[in-house]
Amino acid sequence: MERFARLYVELDRTTRTAEKVAALERYFASAPAPDAAWALYFLTGRKLKRSVATPLMCAQVAEEAGLPLWMVAECYDAVGDLAETLALLMPENLPATPPPPLHRLVEEGLAPLCHLPDQAKRQRLGETWRQLDSIQRLLSNKLITGEFRVGVARTLVVRALAAVAGLPPAVMDHRLMGPWEPTEQDYRALLRGEAEVSGPGQPYPFFLASPLSGSPPSLGPMEQWQVEWKWDGIRAQLIRRRGQVLVWSRGEELITHQFPEIRRAGEALPEGTVLDGEILAWRDEAPLPFADLQRRLGRKTVQGELFDPVLVVFMAFDLLEAEGEDWRARPLAQRRRELETLGGKPHLRLSPRIEAGNWRELETRLGESRSRLVEGLMLKRLDSPYGVGRQRGPWWKWKIAPYTVDAVLIYAQRGHGRRAGLFTDYTFGVWERGELVPIAKAYSGLDDEEIREVDSFVQNNTLQRMGPVRVVTPVHVFELAFDRIQASSRHRSGMAVRFPRIARWRRDKGPEQADRLEALRELLARQ
Repeated sequence: MERFARLYVELDRTTRTAEKVAALERYFASAPAPDAAWALYFLTGRKLKRSVATPLMCAQVAEEAGLPLWMVAECYDAVGDLAETLALLMPENLPATPPPPLHRLVEEGLAPLCHLPDQAKRQRLGETWRQLDSIQRLLSNKLITGEFRVGVARTLVVRALAAVAGLPPAVMDHRLMGPWEPTEQDYRALLRGEAEVSGPGQPYPFFLASPLSGSPPSLGPMEQWQVEWKWDGIRAQLIRRRGQVLVWSRGEELITHQFPEIRRAGEALPEGTVLDGEILAWRDEAPLPFADLQRRLGRKTVQGELFDPVLVVFMAFDLLEAEGEDWRARPLAQRRRELETLGGKPHLRLSPRIEAGNWRELETRLGESRSRLVEGLMLKRLDSPYGVGRQRGPWWKWKIAPYTVDAVLIYAQRGHGRRAGLFTDYTFGVWERGELVPIAKAYSGLDDEEIREVDSFVQNNTLQRMGPVRVVTPVHVFELAFDRIQASSRHRSGMAVRFPRIARWRRDKGPEQADRLEALRELLARQ
């Protein structure tokens, strides 16, 4: 645990990429394999199952520190980060013995918490905290609550681990996409030096497009590019290997069981085939809103009533493997020709190419995006290989301009991680019959100076507290951007917006000039 805590401090103290990678390399080169396996697990965004409720953790800290429970709650409200609050409130102590190694702390202390009754959980928490210093307690709390974040991108972790193993980062990224577990055996397998051999169910790292920043004509002749619609669904890989059919999401989740019709479509593919594409809700040869697809997400089984109203298809747009051979290094034009030989099948479609005579004509086609329920266009160089991660140049996404609405800040809540001490999570409302009705939450779009200004406003203009949420004086108007609007019975407004973010602070407007809910209803009807 000491070595992992030192790594955390090193990563937290720098914003320089080279220093972060160097710290990670030192850790993976020196840490025992059982510890390094768990460190890798957490650094790549995986989490333990949340097994201890917040009130129980607060009650145990109150007992350990000799504080009334209300004071712990007030401290939590002031700090905003549960793990940090509890670590700060615990009495300082110098453990009599060295802390357990990371793998023992997790496997014997934290992971089994989910199997214990509440009183035993409290006892285990107290025993664990007393073995650790303040930084180590902070880390253990973050692992328990699932809030472990340290400001290091997964790509940097991959790069560091690849350097320690003496492998190309692309190979390491591919290995980490597989179903590995935080065990010594699996960790050593990740570091093995022999040639890459994919398991039957192992997906490839996804290749990502960059937002188009310049004008399309600056990309050169249109003849060098393949153009497709940018679908709004779930990015996934469909794998047919060794008698198995698997569907992996971009978030590295195995979602085959949620889409049995796609699994059946995959059974008709040739052995040794891997397709990249998008899962879409589909009707009358057109996509349905993403909300219709959400009915499938998170379900352990898919019952029959879901099949009739919501048809699901896999929209394939790239071929990564054919007859068991990795095709990613081949140019897109060749991969596309081979993909087209597979033909269409029930629940398996081929993403159509969009034809246009020139860039100006293509911009006209972009204008069809909203009516087609797509997000815009994808531009892909015909000579491009299928890369790893986000690379500027080969693939671009040309998205339509978002919808906007002027809304009033009505609620605020403290953020997490580096923003734990600031009010950075905001709820906005629009007018309905003289009342502000919540329509969206947004967490991004302001710069650091604006965040500090809003934070100061919230602290000095709180009308009411509802747990960690502050109700504020409704005077500030912000322009919110969002990609789509949809009906929702779960929201008081009767609708929900997709991907809301703050576009700008409308200091030129008073709250009475904010939009009305009726305008959003009209927008929903037009959409």
